[in-house]
Amino acid sequence: MRNKLDRFRENAESENVIEPGKAIFETIKGRWHAYFGNDNPIILELGCGKGEYTIGLARLFPEKNYIGVDVKGARIWAGSQTAMEEGFSNVAFLRIRILEIENFVQENEVDEIWITFPDPRPRVRDIKRRLTSTRFLDIYKRLLKPGGWLHLKTDNAPLYEFTLDLLKEREDVATLNYTDDFHRSDFPEKELNILTGYEQRYLEQQKNIKYIKTSFLKE
Repeated sequence: MRNKLDRFRENAESENVIEPGKAIFETIKGRWHAYFGNDNPIILELGCGKGEYTIGLARLFPEKNYIGVDVKGARIWAGSQTAMEEGFSNVAFLRIRILEIENFVQENEVDEIWITFPDPRPRVRDIKRRLTSTRFLDIYKRLLKPGGWLHLKTDNAPLYEFTLDLLKEREDVATLNYTDDFHRSDFPEKELNILTGYEQRYLEQQKNIKYIKTSFLKE
């Protein structure tokens, strides 16, 4: 088992990890298609952790590009190594705080955004830190192309209800689909069946997996 320092060194040497200290870190905004070397759709996973969902998506849809975003370098290392071992040229990892994402992704640059099992931030004083709070939803709207999708998967009922209420109140929501029990729903998206370690544990605890899929009206 590599320790954190070993992982940090390997991240520094890995072309699929974009992080502070690398020249590309300062110039990547608006240039993701050039980075991947194609014009294929770009999908973000925010708070990707070890990159399980990012890698799972890349396996299902090799014709798309994936960027896993997380602030923890030791977590990103796992996804980076798996991507290299499996020969994925369509996967990258960006080590930043999610609130900084607009410094690295241009408006209308991405086709989809995934948020999978985020910290629900249950305390009232942490509402603004929830990844589906109004300020984050506004950011996602700017980053997404017209018709682009925002996805949320969570086991947390209060976060699900909080997010759903916010979206129902907005006047710029174009499409809103949701279920409080995905595994008993008729949603056709096969990518929803990707199971991270978190989701496997929640299913073993007989928790319902909740899902929201929405798009925004763009001016």
